[in-house]
Amino acid sequence: MRQVTIERFTGLLSAHEPPCISIYQPTHRNHPDDQQDPIRFRNLIREVERLLGERYPSRLTRPILDRLEALGRDTAFWKYRTEGLAVFASPDTFELFELQRTVPERIIVADSFHIKPLIRILQSSDRYQVLCLNRREARLYEGNRDALDPVDLIDTPATINEVIGELVQPPEPVVGMYGVKAGPSGKTFHGYGSQNDPSEINRERFFRLVDRGILENHSRPSGLPLMLAALPESQEAFRKFSRNPFLLPVGIETNPDTLSVEQLREEAWNQILPFYLARLDELKEKFSAAHVRHLASPDLSDVARAVVAGRVETLLVEADRVIPGTLDRTTGAIELDGKQSVHVDDLLDDVAELTLTKGGEVIIVPAERMPTTSGLAAIYRF
Repeated sequence: MRQVTIERFTGLLSAHEPPCISIYQPTHRNHPDDQQDPIRFRNLIREVERLLGERYPSRLTRPILDRLEALGRDTAFWKYRTEGLAVFASPDTFELFELQRTVPERIIVADSFHIKPLIRILQSSDRYQVLCLNRREARLYEGNRDALDPVDLIDTPATINEVIGELVQPPEPVVGMYGVKAGPSGKTFHGYGSQNDPSEINRERFFRLVDRGILENHSRPSGLPLMLAALPESQEAFRKFSRNPFLLPVGIETNPDTLSVEQLREEAWNQILPFYLARLDELKEKFSAAHVRHLASPDLSDVARAVVAGRVETLLVEADRVIPGTLDRTTGAIELDGKQSVHVDDLLDDVAELTLTKGGEVIIVPAERMPTTSGLAAIYRF
């Protein structure tokens, strides 16, 4: 699974050359349900082609359709799916997001990408990563309370053999040192062999490279907490060298090779849960303290105007809550839709999307953990 990074996600918010095609499709992990996924995707492409033909010339759309059709024919790609897939294509962009929660099937062809369904998935506060480590191998997973999937390592050694050329080689053995005084200190050396164990030096080098690669290419880009799954000996050694501020102080102290992916997910979530709940409590307390100082609000109208002004630092949005209506992105004025029409935008998603474009943070929170009953809670910068 390709890692979902903040950079990839926010990159969709910037201006792109139209047409911008957004495809959402529920997919399946298991056989035989997964056999329908490429068929459904190819059907969606035909609908995309029809929509494009109504508004754009073939010379502009043919290269985009060629890439989509190639994906539909990629047998290897469709063998290993998660719960959902999001595809974004334009003349200057082609992005895939493998989702660990299902999404409704949907196609949108417009002048910008439709990212609202991603917000509620990618900004959820229950996401985390797990680093499985032993003396010779490293693997990375990403998950939430419901799913866990392997992540393709980027510029990070997966095995010690990948960096063996950089590792310290065993020094020449020291012989004939009994009773010999050497050096200005006059100390006497006894015994044979080196002063340092080469295997430990090699392990240290491997662990340092893994730590550096995970931090630079996975932890920082994703901003997710990192759980270490390793035997106690490797836990101690890795933590001694690690400089990763996303590494949690607790870990799974067992050989990860003995656990199935589902067992690993259960162990990880049991460890993550207290941190997840503590973070939500901290956000609630931060909102309450800011509200007293008039630096926070639960009112949708106030928050919408504050978002347009770039004042929202953190926005908590109630999971699964929908408030139909439209948002004026210039003034922040909102118009509620009392008929609950499915064709009208969701104001919560609109406000969340605009918060992200203004550099704010959006966090999706379960209803029972929200500090308000209005569907959102905003903490202001000023």
